[in-house]
Amino acid sequence: MEHERYMARALELAREALAEDEVPVGCVIVWSDGRIVGEGRNRREAEGNALGHAELEAIHMACRTLGGWRLHQATLYVTLEPCPMCAGAILNARIPRVYYGAKDERMGACGSVLNLFEEDFGHRPRLYQGPCQEECGRLLRAFFTKVREK
Repeated sequence: MEHERYMARALELAREALAEDEVPVGCVIVWSDGRIVGEGRNRREAEGNALGHAELEAIHMACRTLGGWRLHQATLYVTLEPCPMCAGAILNARIPRVYYGAKDERMGACGSVLNLFEEDFGHRPRLYQGPCQEECGRLLRAFFTKVREK
């Protein structure tokens, strides 16, 4: 199924982040014709920048690829539920569909802590948990177990 294929690419990006001791989050943005137009992974530690989230990197690349900021025909796939900052970027980019893997009980802004997509912003992306939520969760648990052991 196509959703698994796109989430598999997001997982590859998350593994790249993990290899560089970043929180393993990966994101891809797919245009309505099936092209991946944006990709990103966490780079907060490497860049020393709180804005170094996978979703922001993928949105930035998609806007450059397409030559505009309106991503109204896109679907975003991310391995971890978006935080408030990333959910806000998704709203501002007018992305209509979001698939995420693992829930984020501490910072999740798509249902875990709150759901920004249910607020009255004039744009309400459709939200789907999965596919690959188990694999996304395992990758994150392995990372945080490793961090706690250090």
